[in-house]
Amino acid sequence: MDRSLRMGVIGVMLGMITAPLDGMMLGPALPAITKDLGGLEYFSWVATAYLICMAASTPIWGKLGDLYGRKAVYMAAIAAFLLGSGLSGTAQDMIQLIGFRMVQGLGAGGLMTGALALIGELVPPRHSGRLMGLFGVMMPIAFIAGPLLGGLFADVGWRWAFFVNLPIGAVALLFIGAAVRLEPRRIRARIDYPGALLLTVALVALSLVASWGGTQYAWGSVAILALVLIGLTALVALVHVERRAAEPIVPLRLFADRNFTLAQVIRFLGGVGMVVAATFLPQYMQLVHGASPIASGLLILPAMLGMVAVLIGTGRLISRTGRYRIYPILGGATVAAGMLALLLLRPGVNLALASALTLIGGLGVGLLMQSTTIITINSAAPRDMGAASGSVTLWHTMGASLGVAALGALYTARLQDTLIDRLGAATGARIASGELTPGALAELPPAAREAVRLAVSDGIHAMALGTAVLGALAFALAWFIREVPLRDRTSSPEPVTAAA
Repeated sequence: MDRSLRMGVIGVMLGMITAPLDGMMLGPALPAITKDLGGLEYFSWVATAYLICMAASTPIWGKLGDLYGRKAVYMAAIAAFLLGSGLSGTAQDMIQLIGFRMVQGLGAGGLMTGALALIGELVPPRHSGRLMGLFGVMMPIAFIAGPLLGGLFADVGWRWAFFVNLPIGAVALLFIGAAVRLEPRRIRARIDYPGALLLTVALVALSLVASWGGTQYAWGSVAILALVLIGLTALVALVHVERRAAEPIVPLRLFADRNFTLAQVIRFLGGVGMVVAATFLPQYMQLVHGASPIASGLLILPAMLGMVAVLIGTGRLISRTGRYRIYPILGGATVAAGMLALLLLRPGVNLALASALTLIGGLGVGLLMQSTTIITINSAAPRDMGAASGSVTLWHTMGASLGVAALGALYTARLQDTLIDRLGAATGARIASGELTPGALAELPPAAREAVRLAVSDGIHAMALGTAVLGALAFALAWFIREVPLRDRTSSPEPVTAAA
């Protein structure tokens, strides 16, 4: 790799890491934000509004890159993200912050999509495994560094959790603008606005179901059922529209390739697996072992390091051998085994052992993420590279979003049942409906504290069993992937034409 390409790749990776880093910094900083801005009843929308806009805009950014050039569109996505970051850091109330986070989310939807599409255009799949490994490393690094920086900024000023994105993004724009060289592209086509609208409606409805179901509203409530109906109706209409669109926002022809379709479903399941490490295991570390929020992030370090090692290792192996089918098979089996290993997590388990057990699941998720990315890029025609990259990011995002809802419901239901069994209906329900934090736990009587620790462990077990089933499903689906040779060259530049 020559020096110019190396600088361009660094810029692309810096642009990509800003979104996951921002998301992981926000969690520890949220208490300080709500204390300063108020609006506690809206604080969950700081994350929800961002996620909805990110998921809805992801395939749109990919299509824009296909139509108008991936370098320019990726730089525009970074600029939009930085605009939202700067505005969020200046918010004066919670409503303003939610609105500015929506701008951030719109930009974030193009970061992973644009990064993967640029690498897919610069480097052929046969030789892109190492670069994809470096890209995959960015996510675990964000998961490790994000909570630490978020805790730091919660002390020195929460606004820096947003302002820190500005210098990183500025360097990324500088490197990409100076070092990435691509043929200009202007395809004679129109953007599929009806498809974009229907996709947005479907994603907003399903994301609201994931966010509200079992918390704001019961799963069987009229509101949730209405949102499910809206989402499914929009999806059916989307398929109808996309079949007739000249330039569909989600090219259905991509899903005619069996490998592509299987890679998206497996990527969705991998997104659910990452939620376990990022969301639920830190709660176990805090509530059962009394770890601080920052320490709990460090205690899942084995999962993140395992993910990093696998992403780098499999990237090198795929580049060297050109073979990839075995990795999603191993990934599904390892995720299932790693989740079953979490059944050993109990109040009396040694903290070092509890931390080490997270390694297995991290290895499995890494195997799924790396292999599905390369399969997706290899299965798409060069002209659809942006749409394909958007698809893999979209399915991962939706897996994480819906995984939080589904696994959270399992976790909460099991936790409540254990508390009621141990403490009685009145006391158990009161504790379960209150704020479960290490500080609140310390104020409970010894018997209640022990019951909470056991209930949290039981909740983790229910969540682990559910995720193990999904890992087994990924394992089964991966056997149907065909070993199609990886392309050994990049696409030739498309002719430059005038815009319609």
